[in-house]
Amino acid sequence: MAIAKQFLKSKPVCKVTFSLSSDVVADAKDVAVLGEFNDWATEAATKLKKQKDGSYKATLELEAGKEYAFRYLIDGTTWTNDEAADKYIPSGVSYEENSVIVL
Repeated sequence: MAIAKQFLKSKPVCKVTFSLSSDVVADAKDVAVLGEFNDWATEAATKLKKQKDGSYKATLELEAGKEYAFRYLIDGTTWTNDEAADKYIPSGVSYEENSVIVL
């Protein structure tokens, strides 16, 4: 798991690359990232693309100066956090936590 941040000089935006390694996703067919940036809506989820090494990646442009809670959804049934998140907060839905990225 990894998160890469690239702040743009031309506008107050950060390109955030979310990635999950092949050992985390195993034989997954569908990997998505959901969070405050897409209102946690599965129909608006950002799909991660499978890479040649079996990992999954996606890049989003998010407004700088904010914090966003998020989680990964694997095959529509399994939620997982990112070990590289900046912090974690209670989900408010269950006893689990959400990952948070601070921009």
